[in-house]
Amino acid sequence: MKKKDDTHKKKIKMLALICTISIVLIGVSTYAWFIGMRTVNVSGFDINIAATESLYLSLNGEDWDYTVNINEENYDDPAVVYDGHTNSWGNVGLIPMSSVGKIDANSSKLILYEKGSFTASPGGYRIMASEVENKGTTEASGYVAFDLFIKNLSGEEYYGFIDNPMENEEAVYLTTDSSVIVSDSGADAEKTGIENSVRVAFAQIGRVEATETDTALITGIECAGGNGVTSICSRDATIWEPNDKAHVENAINWYNTSCKHRNGEDLTLESSYTGTCGTITDGVFYPTYAISGVIDHTDNVDNYDGKEYNGWTNSISNTPAQGKLYAVDTFTDTEKYLKGTERLAFMYLAPNSITKVRVYIYLEGQDVDNYDFAQLGRQIRVNFGFTKERFTGEDVNHTGPELPDDVEVIRKASYEADGTITAISNANVTFSNNEFHVPNDVNTFTFEDAGVLKQATYITATVTEEAHWEFTDLTP
Repeated sequence: MKKKDDTHKKKIKMLALICTISIVLIGVSTYAWFIGMRTVNVSGFDINIAATESLYLSLNGEDWDYTVNINEENYDDPAVVYDGHTNSWGNVGLIPMSSVGKIDANSSKLILYEKGSFTASPGGYRIMASEVENKGTTEASGYVAFDLFIKNLSGEEYYGFIDNPMENEEAVYLTTDSSVIVSDSGADAEKTGIENSVRVAFAQIGRVEATETDTALITGIECAGGNGVTSICSRDATIWEPNDKAHVENAINWYNTSCKHRNGEDLTLESSYTGTCGTITDGVFYPTYAISGVIDHTDNVDNYDGKEYNGWTNSISNTPAQGKLYAVDTFTDTEKYLKGTERLAFMYLAPNSITKVRVYIYLEGQDVDNYDFAQLGRQIRVNFGFTKERFTGEDVNHTGPELPDDVEVIRKASYEADGTITAISNANVTFSNNEFHVPNDVNTFTFEDAGVLKQATYITATVTEEAHWEFTDLTP
């Protein structure tokens, strides 16, 4: 009998990560960045992540596998996540935030800003913003955040320094089937456009060599580095902006009604606003001027500031550190669909490393699609995935067999039977050609081999040993 198998190597060869997220946004009144800004409750949130043979995943830095699952029920479960984690599931609900992807070096957290005050101006809304207080042992309310550890075993050399990513790291790409949509919950489900302001940020905090076995060191990776930890906090978080070209009619109507061209510094004066703002058209990308610093009333910042909107650029900076608003460089769905050599890397991972990535899901308040009536009890579903494969079969005119769409990840457990395999305890487990085919959510099952009762148990990977199946006799 064999104790190991090459789990996943055929079924998910092209995948680096696949995540499926369901976010239920519930509410009956207006909310958003604007005047009301009610919160949006979160429930039914579930994330499933799978990896190819060279990547192992973990939520606690100790148990490594090809797949992990995190949801509202287990994000704080000590059997799933590590002791002392700062994961957050939104608490009071989703509150529109804003970020340019900077990471605070002292706290190892993503820097976020929230509305401090928001009042109507003659041609928009004067906005005041404060930094979210998430620098302590817990995250603030209003967004989802959790730690994901990725072990990359392709290559033997570990690079304990940060250089041009092209020099020593591997590119990872966003899959084209990644999406953020409103689920089918009625004829008017997709008319509010709240899904168009969702953002998913991936903040790489630091990495250690893949042979590291000290769980406390792995989970304790911080921006400070040292003790074998390479800090990556100088690198901005990758922010995915789904639906970058989608703008629903209601959002456009709100913008056309509330925005006027700005030509004066004092935004409280009627004379500072004359004429119409720039045109917003569905199917066209417009930048998000995200908040990059604390804003008070003396800064005279209007939420519609920007060349493409009210034409006022005095509050827009060329770098995040110079001003109050900044055109953040997000990774858009438009870039996701680029083909061939034009396809852009989503992020980079060093070979022979364990990287701590902090994932944030939030609503971008400065997105032009975030307006007061955007959320009326809708359910948003977020699906995303990563691959190391830059080209698809279409890119290279491949004429051979392709992996089918929506491939179900199956563990293959090699087993040399002594006789006929019968009485498999799980109906979804099958046996043929000296292999058990086991769904990835099944970790143990029993069966009879020539009348002898046996048990199969899935053993997760360690630093020195790959994940494998173990078979033991249950019949004396």
